[in-house]
Amino acid sequence: MAETPQEPGHETLSNLLQESRRFPPPADLAADANVRADAYETAAADRLGFWEEQAGRLQWERPWDNVLEWEPPFAKWFTGGTLNAAVNCVDRHVEAGSGDKVAYHWEGEPGDTRTITYAQLKDMVCQAANALLELGVTKGDRVAIYMPMIPETVVAMLACARIGAPHMVVFGGFSVDALGSRIDDSDAKVVITADGGYRRGKPSALKASVDAAVQDRPGVRHVLVVRRTGQDVEWTEGRDVWWHDAVERQSTSHEAEAHDAEHPLYIMYTSGTTAKPKGILHTTGGYLAQVSYTHWAVFDLKPETDVFWTAADIGWVTGHSYIVYGPLSNGATSVMYEGTPDTPHKGRFWEIVQKYGVTIAYMAPTAIRTFMKWGEDVPAQYDLSSLRVLGSVGEPINPEAYTWYRKNIGGDRTPVVDTWWQTETGAIMVSPLPGVTEGKPGAAMRPIPGITADVVDDQARSVPDGGGGFIVVRDPWPAMLRGIWGDPERYKETYWSRFEGLYFPGDGAKRDADGDIWLLGRVDDVMLVSGHNISTTEVESALVSHPKVAEAAVTGATDPVTGQAIVAFVILRGEVGEGGEGLVKELRDHVGTSLGPIAKPRQIMVVPELPKTRSGKIMRRLLRDVAENRSLGDVSTLTDSSVMDIIAEKLPGAKSEE
Repeated sequence: MAETPQEPGHETLSNLLQESRRFPPPADLAADANVRADAYETAAADRLGFWEEQAGRLQWERPWDNVLEWEPPFAKWFTGGTLNAAVNCVDRHVEAGSGDKVAYHWEGEPGDTRTITYAQLKDMVCQAANALLELGVTKGDRVAIYMPMIPETVVAMLACARIGAPHMVVFGGFSVDALGSRIDDSDAKVVITADGGYRRGKPSALKASVDAAVQDRPGVRHVLVVRRTGQDVEWTEGRDVWWHDAVERQSTSHEAEAHDAEHPLYIMYTSGTTAKPKGILHTTGGYLAQVSYTHWAVFDLKPETDVFWTAADIGWVTGHSYIVYGPLSNGATSVMYEGTPDTPHKGRFWEIVQKYGVTIAYMAPTAIRTFMKWGEDVPAQYDLSSLRVLGSVGEPINPEAYTWYRKNIGGDRTPVVDTWWQTETGAIMVSPLPGVTEGKPGAAMRPIPGITADVVDDQARSVPDGGGGFIVVRDPWPAMLRGIWGDPERYKETYWSRFEGLYFPGDGAKRDADGDIWLLGRVDDVMLVSGHNISTTEVESALVSHPKVAEAAVTGATDPVTGQAIVAFVILRGEVGEGGEGLVKELRDHVGTSLGPIAKPRQIMVVPELPKTRSGKIMRRLLRDVAENRSLGDVSTLTDSSVMDIIAEKLPGAKSEE
């Protein structure tokens, strides 16, 4: 590789991290797997036919005329077909005789519980649909949802889907400004919220934020409020309506209309920290077909016996696709948990697995690394033998976190499916299949059947095995975003301008010697050190592979010699002390041994916590600002903004070994 500094993106990413561990599928799971190895060839031979078959798993009121209409970069799937997402998620299971089956085991943070069957869920959805119609919501109107993790949140989404009113869920931890700007952009007519929710052992207010957000927005006609915590709330007569008054008196009958396959189902805003948030639009037929198929295929779902738990918030796309639409369309039983993993104790997640006999668990690497930090003795106190498949979502999983998860949560017997996808893709795109794939720690492996993802260089050529570059998708897929709400030009510019005719999501990736795909994080986070494009993900994984490190975040900072230098922030495992200069040298040498001298961090700082968004993503942009002594931008999306003060205080005096 050239040694002269150059602009990022003018060469492919360096491929530094090697991994030799392999985990074949358990024999019994492989023998009874929903998807077999031949699915890849079948889908490749007739991609559109394959997706037609998956769409056939749903109930359509009118069959489609065309599978795909593609005018790059705009796709329409299953055109002419009509269906109703709520009917597919609820009514059809009740009509098939599964009304008594549990849809959700709901666990509130304080310990209160509710068990909701498919028949009960259908009645609640019909009542909520009737209430929304009474409040003047009509097909095509947007409804904002700003809720805690309670069953009414799912009911609200399905009621919107039922009447054809696109929902726009905003995570309940977002600020008044974030909520207001999303209401403005989507032109929402109604906001559904709660008095509050429980978080970290105490009530967290929500209604007050909605009041502030809609104060100067007369377009919001009604605020529908669920009573969850019993907190006092301000009340605006004529606008504010209690859920128990408006919804629970309604009829449990509602005749559902079938909507066009391309009718908008929801808008979800990506939490932009530097620019106006992007309203990602998903429509009904293609989205539902792919989330339903991927939930069944990637997790090897057996709806009769499995208990499925996605430990995410419904405010994120993971919650939309794999708490609501995927599991319900498949008639699955899911667990839904309101609170945080350490309330009232650090074993709460594993207590829930044990209590409900969870068989499939799906969570983010940041949560897994937090559990590593707390120590393996915590999950060891619980019976986790019911688990048969584990999943990872949200960012690339470090190989060490993968093996910890498999060993300490999965008893060294469960496959781990490391899934790559995004708000924009709608559903899982690249993932192992648990009954087919030999698992490899840290690798997302292969595109699922029917998806043509590739790794390319900066000239859009496929990279050879062992090469690094950019992940792209070559062909349209059913659950793909249909655009950015109200801004088609921004859609083209953001996703389709880097490589002509290819969808580029902004992530770096590499293909290893076996041809398997590894995600390397955002290209924005790539560091250019002495002419080498180095991924933050690989350096972080090298640091986390050290037995004293639980979590690491890495960023590039301007350096007069190398162009950029690597600055690392690490959280130590629970049993390790403070560290010191000796540990810093040990960690630098460890990275040098793992990845080569070029990847040695210039500075390593031991910190108590890292800046993370509410969805668990590390905000490397803020770390870069601190490392370069710039003032910090907006920190309102962070879980705990005081973390940045602690890091900023430590940085100037940080020791670096040269």
